[in-house]
Amino acid sequence: MQVKPDILSPESKKVQIEKMFDSISPKYDLLNRTLSLGIDTIWRKKTIEALRPIHPKKILDVASGTADLAIEALKLNPDSIIGIDISEGMLAKGREKLKRKGIEKITLVKGDSENLQYVDNEFDAVTVAFGVRNFENLKKGLKEMNRVLRVGGMIGILEFSKPTAFPIKQVYNFYFKKILPGMGKTFSKNNNAYTYLPQSVSEFPDGIMFLDILKQCGYQNCKQKRFMFGICTLYTANK
Repeated sequence: MQVKPDILSPESKKVQIEKMFDSISPKYDLLNRTLSLGIDTIWRKKTIEALRPIHPKKILDVASGTADLAIEALKLNPDSIIGIDISEGMLAKGREKLKRKGIEKITLVKGDSENLQYVDNEFDAVTVAFGVRNFENLKKGLKEMNRVLRVGGMIGILEFSKPTAFPIKQVYNFYFKKILPGMGKTFSKNNNAYTYLPQSVSEFPDGIMFLDILKQCGYQNCKQKRFMFGICTLYTANK
């Protein structure tokens, strides 16, 4: 059974994800920094640094949210960055952030990551931070990213994963399943968002399984780099 925010609702996962992120968007950045203890900013930096060897000039940031990864990607000095997300609420917060920082190279657009509105081979790099778990059809989304990526281009996918070593696994599971949902519910006022998070991470095919899925979707040179004892993983690959 597919993991979605409200398993009892007849609405599709895609619709539920859009509504969930619209709901939590006002406090999303604050919650992110608090619940991750700020470590997520370091992981984003590492994701962007992994793309530096190809010197991308046109970047697509999928599931861009409030544009944190897109803003980090400016360090690569691209000509342009497009951030796409299904949640208008998240994009609105992102646009506020860009305006406040005086950033003009980034354009945020509402769109479906599984049906990208761009031509084949348009981008030098495609990035995703903590978004592929939310795809309704994982392979379809990955194939779409491959389609719009130029030959030789590179993807950087940052996603939560499951640590296996003792005692990190036990501490991680306790925090993720017992502490985080309560904190998220208290501050976001959304009953499902932070119970869905650990459930979606638990069911996500991380590690070697995800590398295999990338290969099935047409990617080459598929690699992974695990952070913080496997709490988070960076996946890179080329078209």
